[in-house]
Amino acid sequence: MGCFGFLKVMMFVFNGIIFLAGAAILGVGIWVKVDSGSILSFLGKIENAPTELSQVLNVGYLLIAIGALLLVIGFLGCCGAVRESTCMLLLFFIIVLVVFIAEVAGAVVILVFRPLADELFTKFGAAAVQNIRKDYGKNPDVTGLWNTTMSSLKCCGFYNSSDFVDSPYYVDHGEQYPPQCCLGIDSPCNQTVADSTITGCFPKIKKLIDDNTVVIVAVALGIAVLEICAMAVSMSLFCRIKSRG
Repeated sequence: MGCFGFLKVMMFVFNGIIFLAGAAILGVGIWVKVDSGSILSFLGKIENAPTELSQVLNVGYLLIAIGALLLVIGFLGCCGAVRESTCMLLLFFIIVLVVFIAEVAGAVVILVFRPLADELFTKFGAAAVQNIRKDYGKNPDVTGLWNTTMSSLKCCGFYNSSDFVDSPYYVDHGEQYPPQCCLGIDSPCNQTVADSTITGCFPKIKKLIDDNTVVIVAVALGIAVLEICAMAVSMSLFCRIKSRG
């Protein structure tokens, strides 16, 4: 197998993986939009949540768009390499280039508007705490969704266990906290026990992101390198096929 054949095989395998990843992401996006019991529907039920949060609720559409885009990219890359189609390879190169430019622009926007994101999280946190103190223990939907979230993430409240103070559950159960706040503890779940065994959901998620910042950056850089390599290989095949034609 010569260099040209090797590039064709690598192009086919690489884009086959992209195609499968796109199908998976598309499936997740469809599931998010269809599943009314997901975390996103829970966020949408929080009263007085900041209006900017409505953009987050569209993440299902975003996943569907990303999945569809990856399907198209994978299809063009695979078929372009197998059929030696200069049109498909050129279109593949253009789409990947546009995606790469959009990613760079998005990274710049995130860095510039990070203070705005912090303000959004602060507003959302206040709305989430208010939602707990008003409806937890009284509204079955809100109670069930919070219980599912806390059980899945092994956390208690949005910031900490004090979010449940004066909630219907707290009042009706003699100033006790939900059992999810005292995992593995048989004694009554009071604030002392809750604070010593578990942390809030938002601090836990934030810590998880902070602890994995290096991994996230490495993955982002890896994706950028793969996109550059894909563009280089597609253009090499394009030039080679065109010169042979």
